[in-house]
Amino acid sequence: MSGRVVIVGNGMAGARLASELHTREGDRKVTVLGAEPHRAYNRIMLSTLLAGRIGEPDVELTEAAGHGIDRRTGVRVTAVDRSGREVQTADGERISYDHLVLATGSRPVLPALPGLDPAHLPDRVVPFRTLDDCRRILAVADGAGTALVLGGGLLGLEAARGLATRGLVTTVVHPREHLMERQLDTAASAVLAGTLAGLGVTVELAVPATGVEADADHVRLDLADGRTLTADLLVLCCGVRPDTALATAAGLTVRRGVVVDDRLRTNDRRVSAIGDCAEHDGVLTGLVAPAWSQARVLADVLTGTDPLARYRPRPVVTRLKAAGIDLAAMGDPVGVGPGEVLTFADPARGTYARLRIHDERLTGAILLGDNPAVGTVIQLFDRGHPVPADRRALLLGRALGGGATAPAATPALMPDAAVVCQCNAVTKGTLVRCWRAGARTVDAVVASTRAGTGCGGCRDAVAGIVDWLSQAESVEVTR
Repeated sequence: MSGRVVIVGNGMAGARLASELHTREGDRKVTVLGAEPHRAYNRIMLSTLLAGRIGEPDVELTEAAGHGIDRRTGVRVTAVDRSGREVQTADGERISYDHLVLATGSRPVLPALPGLDPAHLPDRVVPFRTLDDCRRILAVADGAGTALVLGGGLLGLEAARGLATRGLVTTVVHPREHLMERQLDTAASAVLAGTLAGLGVTVELAVPATGVEADADHVRLDLADGRTLTADLLVLCCGVRPDTALATAAGLTVRRGVVVDDRLRTNDRRVSAIGDCAEHDGVLTGLVAPAWSQARVLADVLTGTDPLARYRPRPVVTRLKAAGIDLAAMGDPVGVGPGEVLTFADPARGTYARLRIHDERLTGAILLGDNPAVGTVIQLFDRGHPVPADRRALLLGRALGGGATAPAATPALMPDAAVVCQCNAVTKGTLVRCWRAGARTVDAVVASTRAGTGCGGCRDAVAGIVDWLSQAESVEVTR
């Protein structure tokens, strides 16, 4: 495809699409317009930055650059003229397109609480969504002793763990009866709350906030049960909502997100949408793996590399892998329906497992704590393979005889089709082929395959495969 592609949004979806287009053959001009003043960065790693385990350069994404790529930061698009095929920026510039891609992401939900004006948040009250938010939180946290986190979902818990790692006495306030209610059941939440308590994070459940009052020194959070909590910092993690303002104003079909088909097209065939702002088959993504998969498919379609490419969602695995916490949740582990439900809990060790099995396939699972079977469970769920007859091996992480059920004692036993990097759908076979093609270090393999560039949770597994390959080559040489 020749012509001009304009991408609105330089987040993880928009930046990846630009890179995918750059690697395809053809003569085209790609313009990326990002409202934030920064280079593209890995939003998933902001909690790790908050914890002080990495620096800002470590969250930057590798960006496509050079011929045909025009990347602009700090440029806010205010309108889309579909009839004229132009977008208008805040400074009045009009940029024409042959194909427009909306990758506008999502915005944080700010609670409607007395004393809290979303347009003018106090310095000590900060949402946790962007790099600038992270900077503001760190500025207040420097020298602070206490923090409140409003919201006990995935992001709220990662923020709380990061603040606790920095030494702040941290309390999570959540209006629901248990943590991460979309992914966990009550028992898993109780074990997770116990684990958090051991890491310096207190949890207040089933107690909505009713008001906020902030001054130069403190923040006070009023609760529905009459109590008031006081801290030096309040972090808002109350969920996100797709940013569909541009699409709505342009007359595109919008429900919860911008509605797209299997080719990621909106009701205007010259406009596509990907990432958090897109709604495909009635589903919002909200995670990086689907967004990056959409970017690959759309690049194939737009460039003619594979005009028949279709987006097919893969099973989603949610990981919370903060320091001291290892949690994987997938499918629908807490729903009702036919089949078996197996659970195991060891609160003293911070371990919990729940499996839902129907027709010998995993339909949902929760694995919290140290369980050597987590890799096996994820693979069974991802690939839809039958579960073993010994269900307890998956629950306990060991077989009946006491042996471990880790997916492989050595990478040699892993099938090539095993997905090592869920975010980028990179298999063991892809890593092996990359290594044999000359990428002999972890950094080289990561640069070539993108494995480990999403949530970072697979980095140790990638390193293990590279080490195994290096050792195998050494053995061959010495023979």
